[in-house]
Amino acid sequence: MIEPEILADDMRLYIIGDIHGRSDLLDQMINEIHRDNEEHGWRESLTITLGDYVDRGPDSRGVLERLARNPFPAGYVALKGNHEVLFESFLNEASNAAMWRRLGGLETLHSYGVRTTNLKLGRGVEEAAHALNAALPETHRAFLSSLRNSLCIDGYFLCHAGVRPNIPLDRQSVDDLFWIRDEFLNSKQDFGKMIIHGHSPHEWPEVKPNRVNIDTGAFATGRLTCLAIDGDRSRFIFTA
Repeated sequence: MIEPEILADDMRLYIIGDIHGRSDLLDQMINEIHRDNEEHGWRESLTITLGDYVDRGPDSRGVLERLARNPFPAGYVALKGNHEVLFESFLNEASNAAMWRRLGGLETLHSYGVRTTNLKLGRGVEEAAHALNAALPETHRAFLSSLRNSLCIDGYFLCHAGVRPNIPLDRQSVDDLFWIRDEFLNSKQDFGKMIIHGHSPHEWPEVKPNRVNIDTGAFATGRLTCLAIDGDRSRFIFTA
């Protein structure tokens, strides 16, 4: 993973919203980004994913497998979402299963071949955590440990959920970066940089004066969204 802070004049950004276990849509988006980079004139590019790779969709394992080997044209930075927080919390402490199970963790366990029958009944959490730890490839574990909380690059601040108003960007809490919703979504504050985020699904991207939301609920809608930025120009790329 590279950690750039300044975007080169000729660098193109590709920013992908919440994937949630839809490896099929991720495969489509990877192809679309390669195609787009050729169609608009090949140049150095950086792809950023905004977190929530796991849960809800059917193939969390496949998503992590693809992202761990950087399938994009050039540089890649992966950010962490609240679902990765829940996933790692369950790996480290099985008693944290309750919330994760309600928010799509059973689908992730199933993708790793872990039986979920007892968990659906609220039993067998220790056994499930042990089985998941045993099934998790080291490359997936390393990918999860490499995730960044946010990325500030030129006039953009990228994070999973958003930021708390009236707090400088370099002093945001990690809980807010992963979980905040209404206080951020309802704010008309100029944050000093354009905030690009996911976490709060909408049928289509939201473009506001102070933020762009590219979570289009891929696990349910089949629409994974990427924001492509070329200098002062931008466009959306969607899966169909």
